[in-house]
Amino acid sequence: MNKRNAAVLAGLFSFGMVGFAVAAGQAATGLGQAWPNAADVSASPRWHVYVFVREGIRYIQVNDLGGKVRGAFATANRQFLVLPVGADSALVRTPGDGAAAPAARGEVVYQDDSIQVTATPQPMGKVVLEASDIDTCDPIKCNTHLQSVPSAPSDRGKSD
Repeated sequence: MNKRNAAVLAGLFSFGMVGFAVAAGQAATGLGQAWPNAADVSASPRWHVYVFVREGIRYIQVNDLGGKVRGAFATANRQFLVLPVGADSALVRTPGDGAAAPAARGEVVYQDDSIQVTATPQPMGKVVLEASDIDTCDPIKCNTHLQSVPSAPSDRGKSD
């Protein structure tokens, strides 16, 4: 994470997290709460997912069906920071956490154009939440590195 993002996140934490949000153009509040005043954007009927946005930083929180906060993280510019909220905050994994192996692929609970979040239930009622970057680049355009070649001037219509 670059120093600017770290400073922004540190500033947000010093002011407290509750009440910071704008999701999909609507004011949303309650980050860290069981039933925040925000739209449930979960991709699964077995989970609740809430997204809060402030100053370009997205905060994504995952709750179980009973409203228990399981974990949350902040993300901006492909950088991630696990937030210290939720019963399973120690089990939240992000692309930069250096985990030796990714969690067993769990159920997709949230996905947008750049992030996918999965939930994998564990023994003793714990849940591993894993956030992954989604490569938004078209594989053909990104991997072929084709450059357009200017076409040669046409010889049509010229007489020698």
